[in-house]
Amino acid sequence: MADLGQFIESSAALTIQEILAPFRDGEGIAKPSQYEVLFFPPTGHRGSGGEGVTKNLFYKIMFENVGKGEAREMSMQCHKIEFPGRNLDSTPDTNIYGPTREIVNGFSFAEITASFYQSNNYKEKQFFETWQRLAYDANSWAIQYYDDYVGKIEIYSLDNDGARRYGVQLVECFPKTISSQSLDATPSTMAQTCDVSFSYRYWKNLTDEANLPTEIIDTFQRILANQVERELTKNIPKVLRKLF
Repeated sequence: MADLGQFIESSAALTIQEILAPFRDGEGIAKPSQYEVLFFPPTGHRGSGGEGVTKNLFYKIMFENVGKGEAREMSMQCHKIEFPGRNLDSTPDTNIYGPTREIVNGFSFAEITASFYQSNNYKEKQFFETWQRLAYDANSWAIQYYDDYVGKIEIYSLDNDGARRYGVQLVECFPKTISSQSLDATPSTMAQTCDVSFSYRYWKNLTDEANLPTEIIDTFQRILANQVERELTKNIPKVLRKLF
């Protein structure tokens, strides 16, 4: 019986070690309270430049008059946010006999919501209200150019040392919904918050890109360039090819 007891104890200890090993190898467990969020509002430049370049209202108010520190303050005041999800859209495959199977036919991304502590001057709420006003003309109610009101958001999970371990970027995003805020005459010590839901085109994993060594990226680029060159050369008629 003693041998059996020792075996059980050693097996239990081994199982615990096996459970804990992945977390030790990964330098601990991820904590939802350790994160960083960066907001990159519209730059004020429409398109890629040239005659169509404009300075929009957001750029003038938040960048020329106030400075980029305003966006940084929004990042600091954000006390709750979420990593975005991704859904593979599918449809039943009806061209087979027997049990059906789902075939992926696209993908979609759900909105995310962030919550901000509200200061007495409501600058957090006004910040995103100003961003929203870039999407329409307050006088004519005409919808503005898409590039004038989309920006990006970066969200990172941090380790115990404050280093970024996982990050995503929301591409072509804008504050779609600013939630209503309740006012109550009952005395309270609770801080007022402002909840904002963001719509975006898609998100990409920044961690994968950051972890790729420069040598590998350069190799991929060379391979891609060579492949494109081969495909182009292959499609050139033999008569024309002699001219090269």
